[in-house]
Amino acid sequence: MSATTLNQSYRSQEYLAFAETARERYEYSDREIRLMPSGTPNHKSISGNFLFLLKLALRSQPYKIFPVNQRLWISAKNIYTYPDLIVTHQPIKLKSDRIDTVINPWLIAEVRSKSTRNYDYGEKFPAYGTMGRLQDYLLMDKYQIQIDHCTKPSQSQWLLTVYNASDLNSISRCVGYSDQNRGYL
Repeated sequence: MSATTLNQSYRSQEYLAFAETARERYEYSDREIRLMPSGTPNHKSISGNFLFLLKLALRSQPYKIFPVNQRLWISAKNIYTYPDLIVTHQPIKLKSDRIDTVINPWLIAEVRSKSTRNYDYGEKFPAYGTMGRLQDYLLMDKYQIQIDHCTKPSQSQWLLTVYNASDLNSISRCVGYSDQNRGYL
């Protein structure tokens, strides 16, 4: 993953104090603090369009949708991260000593790029899998029309369904996919 790691070992409390005054987004894992890339316009367009679709699909239902800047705590791994989108059941559950850190995701979505591909699947997905309420993990590819949808049919099993251009063609037309900017959803 192309993120800058601060060259020191930190406790999570030090990370939280640091993150409160930081101008950029930093994640915390395995005693490391990592500066997260801000994302390209295409990345932001994909996540923004997906946010719009989720808001339409979940309106008048007991869910809350959070875009990019919502911190998530994965207690089993002591990881603090910022997924591209988080959906929670209402009421929202926060980490007991924080007012800015969600702990009850139902769905997490990430826009995957070349620099984040291994991080999203290799590090984040196993950590997300430890969260008992999480039911869906979506990875939207930044370079081609493809969505990997991991759903949890049972507590110990994940099922992967890959949607490609032919599966998403009608959705893509509705929300402005264009071959020129490779943005979809």
